[in-house]
Amino acid sequence: MLPMGPQGAKRIHGSIAHDLGVAIITGRYLPGETLSGEIEFSEQLKVSRSAYREAIRILAAKGLVESRPKTGTRVSERSRWNLLDPQVLAWAFEAEPSEAFIRDLFELRLIVEPAAAALAAERRTGAQLAHMGHALGEMARFGLATEEGRAADQSFHHVVLEATRNAPLVALSSSIAAAVSWTTIFKQRKRKLPRDPLPDHQRIYEAIANGDVEGARAAMTELVRLALQDTELSLKG
Repeated sequence: MLPMGPQGAKRIHGSIAHDLGVAIITGRYLPGETLSGEIEFSEQLKVSRSAYREAIRILAAKGLVESRPKTGTRVSERSRWNLLDPQVLAWAFEAEPSEAFIRDLFELRLIVEPAAAALAAERRTGAQLAHMGHALGEMARFGLATEEGRAADQSFHHVVLEATRNAPLVALSSSIAAAVSWTTIFKQRKRKLPRDPLPDHQRIYEAIANGDVEGARAAMTELVRLALQDTELSLKG
């Protein structure tokens, strides 16, 4: 096996973690199932044992597996998975996620985001408002069918949570942004978006800019509700 630099090693163990993570989340490896041993797996994949160990460490940090002396590495119970980890969300959407999981994500958004928008209307700074406005401009410019447009959408939702100045809420921002992005990709995988969601975002922006707490809450609730409605159309299609 040829030696390689740190970047190459990182790509290899990241690739192994990705493949195993997708396999676990899609049910190819079930909770309680023991993975192949380190030596067997590394020989099968033709990678170093250290690369395999590092991949397992990545998965363990996300709650997908647990390693114990003598018993090996087992897939954890689903209740231990960090489903809000942005990488785990990405792996879930690489296959066809269950309808229940998608609806759970929207339920989470309905709990978190309207309250966050209400707080943002009270606490946002001028810089944060400018950032939201810029994100809206980029969404209009590129559209949500593009990677650039979806990145702007993520940025908008991230800044709304950031503007709450609530540290635990801000810690959720990368997870919420990932959920926004992946459900947006999912609902247009078979057809174009049924409507333009930009006006919904603009109403949130206007309410936050005007310090309208209840208006911001209502506008965000409506945005998430309509996004779920669009996604349900995609599930039927």
